[in-house]
Amino acid sequence: MNPPAHLIFAAAAFARPGAARRNIAALAGAAAPDLSLYLLAGGALAFGISPARVFDELYFSDAWQTVFAIDNSFFVWGAILLIGLWQRSEVIAIFAGAALLHIAFDFPLHHDDGRPHFWPLTTWVYESPISYWDPRAYGRWVSIAEVIACLTLLVLLWRRFAGAPARWAVGFAGAALVGPMVLFGFLFS
Repeated sequence: MNPPAHLIFAAAAFARPGAARRNIAALAGAAAPDLSLYLLAGGALAFGISPARVFDELYFSDAWQTVFAIDNSFFVWGAILLIGLWQRSEVIAIFAGAALLHIAFDFPLHHDDGRPHFWPLTTWVYESPISYWDPRAYGRWVSIAEVIACLTLLVLLWRRFAGAPARWAVGFAGAALVGPMVLFGFLFS
């Protein structure tokens, strides 16, 4: 799924009015499994490495895949969830729960760019027949379904949160979700 979608799904699942620490944990957990990708790819691009090399070569390198295996592992995040529950830490449990939700959605939606979600037991990567982005693997249909689901969840979040800052955040999330599609549709039509 696209990054705004992960944040929207996690907020809908875990965020509550008047619970700032809980809400921050949910959003941080939703972003955590992709943080290494943004740091590695962003750093490589900032050093002048071409996008083609970053996403066609470095992304699939053993070094990068090792990092992705760790931060996208059901076992790693499951262990963090268990620690949070054992310590009775709502923040840690929600952080880990949001990360698990993220990778649970990623697992069936990566065609040929998936991650080894069962590390350290195996480095096997599931190659789903569907993709969240690749039109050769139903990416257009998945994108449409993702946007519909996210817009529905944004309505739920709008109703759940009455305060202006939260509603600004909901509006920003909607713009981050729909804005690129409108821009690309305009540029490439």
